[in-house]
Amino acid sequence: MKAGILGTGHYVPEKVLTNKDMEQIVETSDEWIRTRTGIEERRIASDTEDTSDMALAAAKRALSEANVKGEDIDLILVATVTPDQPFPTVSCKLQNALGAKHAAAMDLSAACAGFMYGVITAKQFIETEAYRNVLIIGAEKLSKITDWEDRNTCVLFGDGAGAAVMGPVSEDKGVLSFELGSDGSGGEHLAQNGDYIHMNGREVFKFAVRQMPESSVHVAEKAGYAKEDVDYLIPHQANIRIMEAARQRLGINEDRMAVNVSRYGNTSAASIPIALSEGVKNGKIKDNDLVVLVGFGGGLTWGAVALKWGQ
Repeated sequence: MKAGILGTGHYVPEKVLTNKDMEQIVETSDEWIRTRTGIEERRIASDTEDTSDMALAAAKRALSEANVKGEDIDLILVATVTPDQPFPTVSCKLQNALGAKHAAAMDLSAACAGFMYGVITAKQFIETEAYRNVLIIGAEKLSKITDWEDRNTCVLFGDGAGAAVMGPVSEDKGVLSFELGSDGSGGEHLAQNGDYIHMNGREVFKFAVRQMPESSVHVAEKAGYAKEDVDYLIPHQANIRIMEAARQRLGINEDRMAVNVSRYGNTSAASIPIALSEGVKNGKIKDNDLVVLVGFGGGLTWGAVALKWGQ
């Protein structure tokens, strides 16, 4: 049995915080942010909107697209580093809200690579026939752990959620290969210390600009394809320069890479599933396309997946 994606959905808050707005908060400029990161604006959740609220909205849309009811879900996985509270988990809140009375539920913490870890965890359950329908959500309210006085980090992050329903697909579709990894020796470079995110931008950039391209090529080759065969690349939306390094390493055209970092900034675990959902909705991802998802995050962690789109 092969595991693939049956439906996707995403949600972003209404409030838009532009680079011009950031100029009023810290000493920075629109030009500085755009040229170094590619970010022009980001979405910020309201005080009454938490991670579980955004996750629920994205999950409902994914379930609708997959034509799967809450009661048919066997497992809920939520990738997040910003849960509403330590427990109950975001996934348990969704289990109740969705009426998923038969579902097990747990949260995963792998920072910006969390959705990739979720997809591969779901794959194992589906392909061993332990579970049939698995709901995976990446959701973050990073604004609540952002130091709005630190100009090096506060311009980077935004809030949002993306979701996917995974289940059995035909033998020639679904997840073809994957790569997961970690390097705890670099954990200090991107961490939540106290109440806020702290980052050594230079070290994280060096790690990401090496790891994202390598992992992208590895999973394509593991799946039996040349790197140029990739039809659509969905990288973690952290920094346009890192994303471009991955695209150029694959040797694919600009229109074959998902880019929404300009509109949402870095939404951590929500980044890849939001871009995936948008790619499906806008027709960028088509049946039989070879799609590569690749991300990196705090830990340090990374993950990549090659999949053949369709059911």
